[in-house]
Amino acid sequence: MTMASVNPATGETLAEFADHTSAEVEAKLARASEMAPRWRFTPIDERAALVARVGDLLEADKERIGRMMTLEMGKPIRAAVEEAAKCARACHFYAQNGPGFVADHGVADEDHQSFVAYDPLGVVLAVMPWNFPFWQVVRFLAPALVAGNVGLLKHASNVPQCALELESLVRRAGGPEGVFQTLLVGSKTVSGIIDDVRVAAVTLTGSEGAGRSVAEAAGRNLKKAVLELGGSDPFIVMPSANLALAIETAVKARTINNGQSCIAAKRFIVHRGIAQEFLAGFAAGMRALRVGDPIDESTQLGPLATARLAGELEEQVEKSVKLGARLVCGGKRSDPNTAYFPATVLTDIPKDAPAYHDELFGPVGCVFVANDTSDAIRIANDTRFGLASSVWTTDGAEREQFVREIDAGSVFVNDMVVSDPRFPFGGVKSSGYGRELSDVGMREFTNIKTVRMRQAAGAYKGGTE
Repeated sequence: MTMASVNPATGETLAEFADHTSAEVEAKLARASEMAPRWRFTPIDERAALVARVGDLLEADKERIGRMMTLEMGKPIRAAVEEAAKCARACHFYAQNGPGFVADHGVADEDHQSFVAYDPLGVVLAVMPWNFPFWQVVRFLAPALVAGNVGLLKHASNVPQCALELESLVRRAGGPEGVFQTLLVGSKTVSGIIDDVRVAAVTLTGSEGAGRSVAEAAGRNLKKAVLELGGSDPFIVMPSANLALAIETAVKARTINNGQSCIAAKRFIVHRGIAQEFLAGFAAGMRALRVGDPIDESTQLGPLATARLAGELEEQVEKSVKLGARLVCGGKRSDPNTAYFPATVLTDIPKDAPAYHDELFGPVGCVFVANDTSDAIRIANDTRFGLASSVWTTDGAEREQFVREIDAGSVFVNDMVVSDPRFPFGGVKSSGYGRELSDVGMREFTNIKTVRMRQAAGAYKGGTE
């Protein structure tokens, strides 16, 4: 089998790569297993220094790396270069702060010297998606390597060049053989890799279906898993908000990465008193986006990652309209073979429509009308997802109610949702479990070990479990 790197803007095949054979996968597993104990006991300052050097390479080479991402999966070139720069910042963040995140933590304890230690688990498999082909990997790679784990990357099959470049970056930064390796394999091999006794844990960012499959394999083997799955994030706008800023941000939040982001705003829940004004401004902003070749720096909206994905999105929109949703703009491709999908707005969406209950992974904004704060929260929570949310209000009581009652892994107030190495990232419900980023995410793949050492001989005082 081969993996093809295809430019979604043109359909041109850029390169092809042979899948790794079972013997090659075995060799990589063996190298990772051999490296794990060596890397664990490598001084943490040396581990952090490696990650810092990876960050230096990412920053120095961000233009070339950004172009690679754009050609392979279609994101606008400026966004791609910024993604590489963000990866560099994350590497430097963990190089600087990671050692402190996993340092022994002392606990006050009479008659004992007590502390909590954070030991690495060993070999961690990362199953990663194509939409942020460097960022999704680096936000695992940087904390995992500093913590003392080694990594195996099974990347999405449509971004093999990015997958191999990530391994190359670690090697060029001076990473020892086996500390971070790419596996060019299909999704059907993942379960077997998780079954391997040498793999200690797995992290996945991807679809619900992929998450369930990985969770099943990890559960069968009693191995730690972190899952970041889909999202249908609410973007709530109340009358007290700065409406012009909310509309401007709504367009950006829906179309970031050509609309292909788990944390992109997807459901726009607007108070009835400002709903018509918001809808008119939002639709106008979506129509005004510059669509074109993502390599062109003036392009605001490029193609989806593949023509197949664009076709699936078109089917979701068409079915929603047939069931009663109102199409305000966009909705149909100009060519059934193109990966380009127009900026689209739907409203009056019935509950049985895909646009109501499924994640639309592309530039489609769904507008809902709420009667008041409680109704907006009801609509926001009426989903099987719970990744992130954005709320626009200057009313303190409303803000507090939204923060406490929205079921999501994060709530951003008067701002667009973004991921940041300083803060935990992840969701609830069908958006997955566990956290990435921050000290919390770094410790996900550690053995949190309690240590109590009696200071002096004395009678045992007893205790209960």
